[in-house]
Amino acid sequence: MTADPRRRKPLAVSCGTLIIDSAGRILLCHVTGTSHWDIPKGLQDPGETTLQAARRELWEETGLEFDEDLFEEIGHFAYRPDKDLHLYRIRLKEDFDSLGHLICRSHFTHHITGKETPEVDGFCWASREEVRTKCWPRMAQRLLALDW
Repeated sequence: MTADPRRRKPLAVSCGTLIIDSAGRILLCHVTGTSHWDIPKGLQDPGETTLQAARRELWEETGLEFDEDLFEEIGHFAYRPDKDLHLYRIRLKEDFDSLGHLICRSHFTHHITGKETPEVDGFCWASREEVRTKCWPRMAQRLLALDW
């Protein structure tokens, strides 16, 4: 007996926000324990809208909060076989003088040390060209296909 493809479990949705400064650079977060950078994003919880999830993830990974009306919906994209991606964009009206005030509030238990470890451990502004080398290839491809 083969599985009915219509009864497949719904894909998880990762919701994220592109923060764009006046120079057209995107805010990236360094993923702890890797050589890669990513946008602030994470899985949508049951009962959350994609915007609620994107706002929560932005706060958890950077400490940033913005009014709902500043979030411009970019769209919903196929991302991985097990996960879709739903993106929003914020164009900053005033640039940050530094990124030193950003803080990751989201932690995981490190598989070796057993210590609570921040999901991200650094922040940077990246140009389109820098996205090519800083982000995972799949994320770089998605970001570079967008107008930001």
